[in-house]
Amino acid sequence: MRKVLAFVFALGCTTPPIDDGECPAEVLFGRPSEATGLSGEQCQPRCSDCGEVVWEAPEIASEEVEAWLEWELVDPPARLDEDPYSTLSPTEIPPDAVCGMLPESDGSRRYRLVNYASAAAAEAAGAFVTHTGTCGLCSSLEDLVVYATNNDLTAPVRDCGIEHFFGTKDEHVACLETLGFTGACADIWYYNTVHTREVCQTECISGFDDPYNNPDGSLNECLHCDEVHSGPVFKAVAGRTRRNTGLPNAMCRPCSEVHPLEHNYPN
Repeated sequence: MRKVLAFVFALGCTTPPIDDGECPAEVLFGRPSEATGLSGEQCQPRCSDCGEVVWEAPEIASEEVEAWLEWELVDPPARLDEDPYSTLSPTEIPPDAVCGMLPESDGSRRYRLVNYASAAAAEAAGAFVTHTGTCGLCSSLEDLVVYATNNDLTAPVRDCGIEHFFGTKDEHVACLETLGFTGACADIWYYNTVHTREVCQTECISGFDDPYNNPDGSLNECLHCDEVHSGPVFKAVAGRTRRNTGLPNAMCRPCSEVHPLEHNYPN
């Protein structure tokens, strides 16, 4: 039976309540690595409301990933032929909106990506929620595989930017495609990298080797600059992010920014 979790996640901490009933210091959501800068006690792939409501990101088996790749997306999104950072003013995404994976009714392993007003509306239509928010260039199951199987996308995406700093867009995008991204998803990652390089140059050069998270859990200056100045357009165009897909990774985030989701698609 498929399982769509409620997206009510105003969660403040992930450890049991202390004796006086107060919520202890927040534990972030993620799966820390050497690049993170935080310990497993500070960042975990689980969240709870002071121990009362607990959600832990499930491990995704290789068999599940292989099954996702068997599905073919009908009418995939068009490639980006212009920089969305120079043309787009992102609008606010409806708070309950979700992107649904809707299988074709002919029984084939083909699907469409459809926007729904809520998770309940998606389920009523026979769709499977693949992330919260609206569908975008990275909403396919093929791109989900990249997000789900790479604990750290920050480093390889950054490496593509460095390797092709003086190269062409096509060369840079081709590098991103080697990570498994679809062409359209690689396009928005490319434009995000270029925009961040332009507006966050000082922060990213000075903090190139800094851990992703500061000791207090906040993002380093480069990643924070990217989040503030490049994040809104990226989220609007890409659709899928690791946070709205319920996937922990090496960059740890507050639980209040994470949407619990289990990816149970038809076999």
